[in-house]
Amino acid sequence: MKTLIMLGSLNMFIAVALGAFGAHALKKRLSEDMMKVYQTGIQYHIAHALGLLLLGPISESVENSSLVIMAGYVLFAGILLFSGSLYALSLSGVRKLGAITPLGGLAFLAGWIILMIAVA
Repeated sequence: MKTLIMLGSLNMFIAVALGAFGAHALKKRLSEDMMKVYQTGIQYHIAHALGLLLLGPISESVENSSLVIMAGYVLFAGILLFSGSLYALSLSGVRKLGAITPLGGLAFLAGWIILMIAVA
């Protein structure tokens, strides 16, 4: 439980810091399109960091807590792959990095399916 809450808290911190950095330091440096890409990374980062925070208490209340923990790690992988690739793409302009983003999306989907199985 503590690991998921700590991982969620750390990711919320990072997402808020990166969001503020984007709003203040990057707004004038990135094109409008790249700023939208960056903001999409922030949006999904925050949503899934909140999900990690919720998984902590959920893991305490279900029989398959190991599956809940697995779901958390898969969601974390999704944050790294999805949001991380969007941050890298928007900052570097290297469009090939966008090929990583769907892998992160698949990790998000898998994490939520694993949670559904854990609580079923």
